[in-house]
Amino acid sequence: MNTLVLVEHDNTAVADATLSTVTAAAKLGDVTLLVAGKDCGGAADAAAKIAGVSKVLKADDAAYEHQLPENVAPLVAKLMDGYDAFLAPSTTTGKNIAPRVAALLDVMQLSDIISVEGDKTFKRPIYAGNAIATVESSDPKLVVTVRGTAFDKAEAEGGSAGVEDVSGPGDAGISSFVSQDVAEGGDRPELTSASIIVSGGRALKDAETFQEYIMPLADKLGAGVGASRAAVDAGYVPNDYQVGQTGKIVAPDVYIAIGISGAIQHLAGMKDSKTIIAINKDEDAPIFQVADIGLVGDLYKIVPELTEKL
Repeated sequence: MNTLVLVEHDNTAVADATLSTVTAAAKLGDVTLLVAGKDCGGAADAAAKIAGVSKVLKADDAAYEHQLPENVAPLVAKLMDGYDAFLAPSTTTGKNIAPRVAALLDVMQLSDIISVEGDKTFKRPIYAGNAIATVESSDPKLVVTVRGTAFDKAEAEGGSAGVEDVSGPGDAGISSFVSQDVAEGGDRPELTSASIIVSGGRALKDAETFQEYIMPLADKLGAGVGASRAAVDAGYVPNDYQVGQTGKIVAPDVYIAIGISGAIQHLAGMKDSKTIIAINKDEDAPIFQVADIGLVGDLYKIVPELTEKL
């Protein structure tokens, strides 16, 4: 089976989510990567070095500079004449482009897969991860989004794929890029690639308290900073920090949940973490049902003491 994988990039470097998607695609067969952007030669060269990739298609056009889905989807649909499956990461970009590709190809999309069971058979979570469905496609072509935390990352070095220039329909003329406001994380790792994450919940009371208690601990551990939906909705931190079904799906080596009760929506985004540490004053909080280490107590006493001793 020939697979085409959408590469997420900034026109220079390849995003980590792509590496996990390559691993999933390799289980189906031959892997070709698509780099669509403007002046994206650097990203194409980086993609060519990924282990297990046989070819890289580079679509260098101003229409693809910001990967607007209205422009990229027709390009993918055109290229799919030579491929059996299209895979994209389950990220904002991937989930924006894949459904449009599925519509253009008139096939059903398989969303957020966590394992490959056969050429057209996959497993995916449903009911916020409380059940796992095994699904099989009967469509002639596959359109799939991949949950990155469920697959190991392909090696970013070691490959030697060739780069081939391709062209597409260009600007569809139905959308335009206006602006982008990017949350700056400073020296902290990005949530989806962090090996340690410190998350805070509604119990932190306000933005100042969140900064006072969560940030020093995260800095000591070199960790990424996350938050529950309740904390984000209350304005403690920006949306970019949200972990959960409607936020980011993470699976770090260590996840520290502070003042988070553990609603299903939040658990869906972090319960695959290798070690979960929960700090909460409510001993009946649902978070303790998934935690490997639980500490019942006042976070305002425990967290400063923990930070001081690290």
